[in-house]
This record gives sequence, C-alpha cells and structure tokens, in this order.
Amino acid sequence: MSLIMKGQTALALGLFNLFRVFKYRMGVKTGLNPVQKLSAQLPNGYFFSQSGQSEQINISVKSTLTAFGYSKYPLVGQFPNWFYSPLTQHTFQNVEKPWYQIPDFDEKVGDIKGIWEASRFDWLIDLVLQECKARNGQALVELDLWLNDWCNNNPAYLGPNWKCGQEASIRVMHIVSALIGLGKINQLNDNISSFIEVHLKRIEPTIDYAIAQDNNHGTSEAAALYIGGAFLNKNKPSPQYEKWQALGEKWLVNRANKLIMEDGGFSQYSINYHRVMLDSYCLAEIVCQKLNLKPFSKSLYTQLQKATDWLYVLTQANGDVPNLGANDGAKLIPVSQTDYRDFRPTVQLASTLFYKHSYYQDLGTYDQSLDFFHIHKLEKENFKLPSRNQIFNESGLITSKNDNFFIAFKLPKFKFRPSQCDGLHLDVWFKGQNILRDGGTYSYNSSSKDLDYFSGVASHNTVEFDKHQQMPRLSRFLFGAWLTPKNLTYKPYEFGCGYQDYWQCEHHRKVLLTDNQIEVVDNISGFQQQAILRWRLQPDHWVLNNNILTNGKVEIILEAEHSISIHLTEGEESRYYYQKTKLPVLEITATQPTTIFTVIKDIT
Repeated sequence: MSLIMKGQTALALGLFNLFRVFKYRMGVKTGLNPVQKLSAQLPNGYFFSQSGQSEQINISVKSTLTAFGYSKYPLVGQFPNWFYSPLTQHTFQNVEKPWYQIPDFDEKVGDIKGIWEASRFDWLIDLVLQECKARNGQALVELDLWLNDWCNNNPAYLGPNWKCGQEASIRVMHIVSALIGLGKINQLNDNISSFIEVHLKRIEPTIDYAIAQDNNHGTSEAAALYIGGAFLNKNKPSPQYEKWQALGEKWLVNRANKLIMEDGGFSQYSINYHRVMLDSYCLAEIVCQKLNLKPFSKSLYTQLQKATDWLYVLTQANGDVPNLGANDGAKLIPVSQTDYRDFRPTVQLASTLFYKHSYYQDLGTYDQSLDFFHIHKLEKENFKLPSRNQIFNESGLITSKNDNFFIAFKLPKFKFRPSQCDGLHLDVWFKGQNILRDGGTYSYNSSSKDLDYFSGVASHNTVEFDKHQQMPRLSRFLFGAWLTPKNLTYKPYEFGCGYQDYWQCEHHRKVLLTDNQIEVVDNISGFQQQAILRWRLQPDHWVLNNNILTNGKVEIILEAEHSISIHLTEGEESRYYYQKTKLPVLEITATQPTTIFTVIKDIT
C-alpha cells in the first residue's frame, strides 16, 4: 500500500487528532494516564425508591431484556448477567481486570457491544416508564435492586463495562433522564450523586481520546460531563462539579462547530449516529432548561437547528430512514415506545427544543419523548418546514421528492473519514416503501468477509469495478484514497456526479426525477475486466423478463450502449445491528466501458 496514500489519509484525519490518540495510548501503555490511578467505591442502597418501600411491595421480576432496540432475550434469574452477550451467547471472563488491560477485540467473546448492551441501562428507562404509568413505587424498587446488583458486580473501573468512556456516559445520561422523567430533578440523593461522580471521574481523563475520533464519542462524553456536572453542582455546589459542567459545555460547543457541517450533516455520514449526536444535545438542552442554567451560545443553537432539519429531510412519513452509513444499534433516549427505526421522536424533540416549533403537529407516538421530559408541544404561526429537495453539498448528499418517489443520492465527498464504500449510492423510496436500499452495518467485530460486504461497495446501489472496493482499506475502520466528486451538477429534479478511484476506474451517475419515473444514467470506464451495477431490492415478488424487472407496482427497465448481462440474485441486508436478512439484488454486468440506462417507473 502506498506510503503517500497513508500519509495523505493521516493528514485528512488531522495531525492534532493523531497526536491525541498517540498521547492517550502512550499514557495507557506507560501507566501515566490519570484514569489508571483512580479508585472509587460504587454506592449501594436506595437510589430511586424510598426506604421501606421494598418491604411493602411484591416485586414482579422482569423476564426479558431488549438489545439494540429489537432483540429480546430472556433473563436467567432475577438480575441480568452483566457480562453475557446476547449476540454471541458468550460470557466475558476477565471481569476483575482494570478496564485498560482488556483488549478491544476478544475472539472468545466476539463483538464487545453485546457485553455492553445491558449496562447501557435501557431497562432503567423501561422501569421509569412503568412507574410513570402505575405510580405505585413497585418499578422503582425493582430498579434499585438492579442498580445495586450492577454496582456489586461492576466495581469502579474494573471489567469490560468500564472500558469505554461513551458507555459510562450513556449510563449517566439514562440516570439523569430518569430523574427528569420522574420529576426528581431536585431530589438527587447521595447514592445517585455518588454513582454519577464515579462515572464522571472515568470520563474526564480520557475525553481527549474521544475528541480525537471526531465522532459521537466526543459529543456523548461532553454531554455526560455537562449534565452530570450540572446536576451535581445544582444539588451540592462544588468546584469539581462546576469544572465538569464547564468542560462538558466547552466540548459540546466545540464539537457542534466542528462536526456539524454547514448544511447540517454530521461527521460520521450516518443517519443513526446523527440521531445519537442530536439526542445528546437534546438532553443537554433539557437539563439546561430544567435547572435554569445559562443558555448555550447562539452559534450552538444555529448548528443544532441545521442538524434537526437534516434529519427531518431524511425521515419518512412512517419514521423510517435510508439505511445510510454505520449503524451500531444505538437509540440514546429510548423513552418513546416506537420502533428503533422510527426517527420521528428525535426530530420532534429537537425541533421543539431548538426551533420552538414541533415539526409534527398532529398527535402521534413521536410525542412520547416530549411527554416523558414534560415539554410542551409548540407551534409558530406560518412556520415553513424544510424542503425535501436539497443538496447537502458539504456532507455529500442530495435528496429529491415528488408525490410518490423520494431519492437520497450519496455524493463521493468526505470532509471526515468515510466508514463505507457508498459513493454514488442511490436510495429510492416509492409510496413510503424503501424499494432500492442500502445494506447497513451488521457488526463492527464480524468476519473480514462480512466486514468487506456490509461496509463495501457490494451492499450499495452503485458500481463495483474489478471486484475491488471503491477505496483501499487501511484498517478495520479506515479507508485510504478518499473519493472526491467530479462534474457535480444540481437542479432540484435533475442532478449528477462522478468520481475516479485509486485504480483509475471512473463512474459518473446522472439522475432525473419526473412525475411517474426516475431515470438513472451510469457512465462507467477505466476498469480492466468487469463492472457490476447493483440494484438492491426491497424483499418482494420480483419477476425478471429479459431487461424488465417488476413487482407489480414499479418496473425497472434496463438498456445499455454496449452488451450487458442481467441477473436477479440474492444479497444480504442489516436493518438492525447484528441482524442479517436476505434480499433480492439485480446485477448488471459489463465487460467494456459503456453507459447503462435504468428507468424506475410507477405502474400503479
């Protein structure tokens, strides 16, 4: 692999970020990182329930947990095994090791995210929701029993559940969300205070490493420092608590200015991570309002308004979104009883907080996030919602919509590191159904075959040249020779873009949206043996007859300047983390430079 390419990639990542990572790793390796000198005792006793309640109430034991927003698995006994992975059915063994001695990847356990899932405390929010409905204290007693069991089995800074600062941050955010949902913002008892403090001590010394990633880790950890520090300082003022709050605020502003682009897109080019980021800021703003703190800067609110609009444009009427970018199964504020893939609760919460206008005015399940945090639905007169015909030039996306079709067109443009080979991917929705779709993520700790498939070109609606990716892979999470756009043109219903890759292969795609059809023109050249254009289809009864594919609702008609072969085959998609399902894929193979014409036609 070219040293020049590696050097260019390092410069694109940012030398200061690389220095932060180097400093962090050397600190851990030499034992000089402050977090390695920490010691603390987690509390036990009453957190949310009242003394004496447990003697008066018969506890109904939860029988299942939910992982990654969709996967239910049974509990064995009264409490979870905090080191069991529902993904791999393996149990982590080195639970008494300091977190920094635990490797990032353990072949015996597989994806460590499975271990972390129960310790994110989504169940805590579930029990709070039960209490908000029943108001009998029973769920709070059960909640406290679980918290005590977690504290007993996860001594401070030992074991896998302390390994990641973001995981500690999510626990803090869920504890604080619970306090707000229960209306106990001024009832922070000593055990809750101690629990939050132990976590903030873990987050602070490694936040530089989180910031160096230029992703959701920095925003999540900044949010935890801000809201945790603010709650602690409000209930029992202290210079240390004030310092944590100020540090969190500093990085929240910094991250918004750097990672939220001018068009509202987020640095990770991922709709789910966009939601994680926006949820973090929503919770910070809720705490700011509930505790009557000084508002954030005007520039921060402007950035968050742009980020809200970006997510709204991609969110369909039923709440689903294109499966674009990396997706780790996170739903940071799980207070609404909606499907994991319903993004409307975040749009509703963010628009209400940052625009003072709730984007969905009709009553719906998306209002549950407002209800949980005791926030009134708001309406401004003559408020104009953002158009769904947009070019997000900096974050690299074009959207276009008419009565029946919605298009999301991924431009090969990267200010931050790309996580997938999805240049010129075209996502197509017809009457609210995602008929041409992205493959998703599946798992970050999967086999090299799965990793190459799901983050690679084969899981996107674009062209694969000579069986290689669009960009050379440098490591598990890093590509080199980032694509750049060529000949970008834009009108609301007619647009196009191209690129030349590291191997001198060229692809230019033009898209035209009319009343009842989409025309796609793919010009391909520069390859040595073959090029494969893929259209990844919604599972349905598709029938291919010569050059026409139909499911009875749309027709996909194919033509080309030179000879092509057309096959209907099978691929995979991952709409939820660690879940794989089959889907039909239309493959068009060319062995010489040509132009391929695709018409997607409404025949209803």
